[in-house]
Amino acid sequence: MDDAVRTENIKNLANQAKRLEHIEPFHVMRIITRAMEIQASGVDVVNLAVGEPDFPTPSLIVDAAVNALKADSMRYLPALGRDELREAISQWYQQKYAIHVPKERIAVTTGSSGALLLTMGVLVSPGDEILMSDPSYPCNRNFVSTMEGASTLIPVGPETSYQLTAELVEKNWTDRTVGVMVASPSNPTGTMIEHDVLRDIHRVVQANAGTLIVDEIYHGITYGQDAASALDFADDVFVINSFSKFFSMTGWRLGWAVVPDRFINSFETLAQNLYISSPDVAQKAAVAAFHPDSIKECNLYRSRYQEQRDYLVTELKNIGFRIPVEPTGAIYIYADCSEFSNDSFQFCQDLLEKAGVAIAPGLDFGFNQANQHVRFSFPKPVSILTEGVRRIRAHLYQ
Repeated sequence: MDDAVRTENIKNLANQAKRLEHIEPFHVMRIITRAMEIQASGVDVVNLAVGEPDFPTPSLIVDAAVNALKADSMRYLPALGRDELREAISQWYQQKYAIHVPKERIAVTTGSSGALLLTMGVLVSPGDEILMSDPSYPCNRNFVSTMEGASTLIPVGPETSYQLTAELVEKNWTDRTVGVMVASPSNPTGTMIEHDVLRDIHRVVQANAGTLIVDEIYHGITYGQDAASALDFADDVFVINSFSKFFSMTGWRLGWAVVPDRFINSFETLAQNLYISSPDVAQKAAVAAFHPDSIKECNLYRSRYQEQRDYLVTELKNIGFRIPVEPTGAIYIYADCSEFSNDSFQFCQDLLEKAGVAIAPGLDFGFNQANQHVRFSFPKPVSILTEGVRRIRAHLYQ
């Protein structure tokens, strides 16, 4: 954000809470909103900016929602979620990871965003710091700011697969640090933390009496390897997950957190006060997500994502984008666009207005070489990706 825009935003925030001065807008939303305006005018846009699956919610989940709506009224629920769903999630950890996670530690939330907000609410006091990588998902640092804490963004690059290491955590820990947040696979880079590296990070966090938060919402969407959960080696970590990505349920707004025992009562109290409970219909439907037929359908989606990833990585490299670390999970490609521009936001605006392709600027994901990077979200049929590639090439080499 340039200084003039920042000054105008601060001016507009007069008499509003001071915390809003530290919460940046989601810049890609300007791109997405403009893309919608262009489409509404009758001009086609290839939208590779939105980070959501392009596949429908599995049919068993939809059927379960319809049946629930017909059979019963939707009501308030316990703040931590329906017992049936919490038990289903517990069984999922046993079946998929061979890890015993008692349902009493599982909190069903309004998306992973709700889980993260509650996590920061029980961990962060005014002035506390959370360490996280730069680049990383922008809302994470804004959840910290909402609780009047501060995010320490640690620059990372291809040499560590855009992920934190134990050495980086140790080097950046201060007397105000209370925790570390990592994501594996990550948004925007699609990279994963090696399990031994995550163990080492956990040891450093433990030694400093802090708390580790692990975003696992893209588990299930990995390529060539499965993601191991942090719960495999620790029960004092917060693990965040969601029905949005692997289960293609973004609009259902349902996620969960696995919460350390000593925080669960505080987590529940905060949930009761902030939103009472997650939607009843979504929780009833989500139980069907763990049916073998739903899992089979979602795994089929994963094979399609891999095909889309492989195609777009190759084509973007051929155009001239640099992708030093190819994504091994999630649904994104984080590409260096410095061959074409050192202003990623302007680059994205031009690409949209002149070529009809929407992508996300690196500006959203931090400050570390943000103006030299863009993010592509690739869950689209290969035919649409092909058209997007054609437009990008024509625009850059006209």
